[in-house]
Amino acid sequence: MKRWRLPEEAGVAIILVLVVLVMSILSPNFRTLSNAQILLLNGAVIAFLAMGQTFVLLTGGIDLSTGSNVAMTGVLAAVLMKYGMPWEVASLLAICAGVSLGIVNGFFIHYVGLPAFIVTFSTFGVAASIPLIITGANSVSIKDYDFALVGRGAFLGIPMPVLLVFVAAIILTVILRLTPLGVQIYATGGNAETSRLAGVNIGRTIIVVYAVSGLCAAMGGLITASRLMVGYPSAGSGNELFFSIASAVVGGVSLFGGIGSILGALLGAVLIAAVSNGMNVVGVPSYWQPLVIGLIILTGVTIDTYRRRVSFGELARRFGRRQPQPAAPTPTDTQNRSS
Repeated sequence: MKRWRLPEEAGVAIILVLVVLVMSILSPNFRTLSNAQILLLNGAVIAFLAMGQTFVLLTGGIDLSTGSNVAMTGVLAAVLMKYGMPWEVASLLAICAGVSLGIVNGFFIHYVGLPAFIVTFSTFGVAASIPLIITGANSVSIKDYDFALVGRGAFLGIPMPVLLVFVAAIILTVILRLTPLGVQIYATGGNAETSRLAGVNIGRTIIVVYAVSGLCAAMGGLITASRLMVGYPSAGSGNELFFSIASAVVGGVSLFGGIGSILGALLGAVLIAAVSNGMNVVGVPSYWQPLVIGLIILTGVTIDTYRRRVSFGELARRFGRRQPQPAAPTPTDTQNRSS
């Protein structure tokens, strides 16, 4: 009989419940419906970035350009609408720009052979400068009020950003769990060289995951611009990148690749948003938040490293038990060798 195991996401779910209970006890305002809506709306952008970061981390990479991608796509959409372009077309072109940035990251990482940290750190600077250059470091007001649907609208009482996260999570989960591409993403993160020998197109896989990260960052940029109805060149320069990595790692996505899920990243994003929101409601100064989130990341990475060591050790023990041992030499064999 097969033993039933708790899902890997159960740990972060339990921690999330405990955090919500503690914050609710510390401040009655935390458990109000209005604060829950604020928490989910603020967590929507983090959730999009965390889902994109999950795809990249599953291959053993990292994307540091997500925060500046948020600013670039939001400002680009605002500028295009300023010059009379319909908001649907402007949003689509902004998304294409975000995806293009991800493709550039993937190209330089795989085909040029540069480290992911260096490439995405470089494109972080490029993407952060583009909105400053095209706007002269000024914000751009959005006059097309239909665009507010993306960040302020609702469907059946569900805020549109939350609904968009939900739909994206389903699509990305299906890709990871039920398609050959998903298998190739996990395989690439588990062992890229073995996957290549098995026929996996590593270059295409790397480009796809960074394109997905760019797409998710672009969605975060559109939501941010729509909620504010302003394209801010400095949007995404805060803790967005910090929170996206923390959400994925706390949600069980391994920094070493090959382990993790979209559900875990979403739970991690809600946890990070709950911690940040709860500290604001309780009255903790904002400069304490990076310290707390940093400790959360450190704890998550420590647990991940320990988990990998235990799993590798267990694998080695099992392999050692199953490996056939050579038979002891008989006296006849010894005599034959000496003669």
